[in-house]
Amino acid sequence: MSSTAFSVAAVVVAAGRGIRIGGGMPKQYRRVGGQAVLTRTLAALAAHRSIGCIQPVIAPNAAAFYRECLEDLDPHLRAKLAEPVEGGATRQQSVRAGLEALDRAGAPDLVLVHDAARPFVDFGLIDRAIAAGRDHRAAVPGIAVSDTIKIVEEAAPGIGRVRETPPREALRAVQTPQSFAFSALRDAHRAAAEASLHGFTDDGALAEWAGLPVVTFEGDLRNRKITQPADLIEADRAFAGAASRNSAMTQYVTRLGTGFDVHAFTEGDHVWLGGIRIPADRGVLAHSDGDVALHALTDALLGAIADGDIGTHFPPSDEKWRGAASDQFLAHAVSLVRARGGRIDHLDITVLAEAPRIGAHREAIRARIAEIAGVPLSSVSIKATTTEKLGFVGRAEGLAAQAAATVRLPEEESATLLDAQAETAMRQG
Repeated sequence: MSSTAFSVAAVVVAAGRGIRIGGGMPKQYRRVGGQAVLTRTLAALAAHRSIGCIQPVIAPNAAAFYRECLEDLDPHLRAKLAEPVEGGATRQQSVRAGLEALDRAGAPDLVLVHDAARPFVDFGLIDRAIAAGRDHRAAVPGIAVSDTIKIVEEAAPGIGRVRETPPREALRAVQTPQSFAFSALRDAHRAAAEASLHGFTDDGALAEWAGLPVVTFEGDLRNRKITQPADLIEADRAFAGAASRNSAMTQYVTRLGTGFDVHAFTEGDHVWLGGIRIPADRGVLAHSDGDVALHALTDALLGAIADGDIGTHFPPSDEKWRGAASDQFLAHAVSLVRARGGRIDHLDITVLAEAPRIGAHREAIRARIAEIAGVPLSSVSIKATTTEKLGFVGRAEGLAAQAAATVRLPEEESATLLDAQAETAMRQG
């Protein structure tokens, strides 16, 4: 783990039996809009650029169900998933199993604990969870309660006597993902187990018991948990509607993004271009492998979706990326496009260099880029040119690449506006 990077991991708790919902199958494996609930939850978390690793926790007999979930998950997102571990008889035991697995693999700085049955989690909520966890070390998302709540005690079978009516202004309905300093939550779980306390159903409550100050941050009304059959029906309709917006009849807007990258030559015997190692009489000076073609193409895709640049997602100050293969940078940008329902239409790269010559490697480069991006070979173009001995390229001091990416994104402004209006109405109501 890098000493300079702030690492974030997530534990997804999917070990519950979840059969109260009916159908003879745990709810996390039921399909909504054509995909399993767990698949959608994992995809939502894995698509977030700050989450580096996801640790699924599943039931001992659920391996086959889990494998089916992975079949529907984008391969680039799947790369963030650790091997699942088996959970315990309680949610608390399952969370601890996930934490211990992360600890063995290399403890992150921050961990998000999320329910598998909350597939509507979005980037905004994840961003708030990470920020609150970094600032406060223990934070849970909460929704203001609109109903009056009564604390009751049983007076007779089916009858409760009101003991107290707490002021609802001080009440919050708690959701996930909950965010914690990893070491603090791990130690709290270990202490609870040593004390033979196994009844915590919420990591915020366990953290409180361990003496950690826990804060709340703004939750999301849309981040509902699938619990009852009606929830499953509603989720199916919601995701089916989203799928229809991404169908052939969906209105798309075409975006064009561009990218540029340059590296100076240094001692070496090869350069990387388009994911292919090309023999050369010099190498390039770079923090990663210095693949100007993939770097430019990554920036082009990020530009098309207006999501920063390669330095935003993979800062050169982070030792984690020293010598890193650039195919993972491009794969990440591709996953972000697809997470937004986007389609990649065409990728076009021009390499500017006096040497090395890439003619003999052109088709290998096209094939490699097509493989990384998951597009047909016909959607990838690679060209090379010199600068007629002008500039640093002409003086053979380095090489450069420029790229263009054409993508289509769903035109969802109207849908977003309706969602915002509905949320405002729910909050006011």
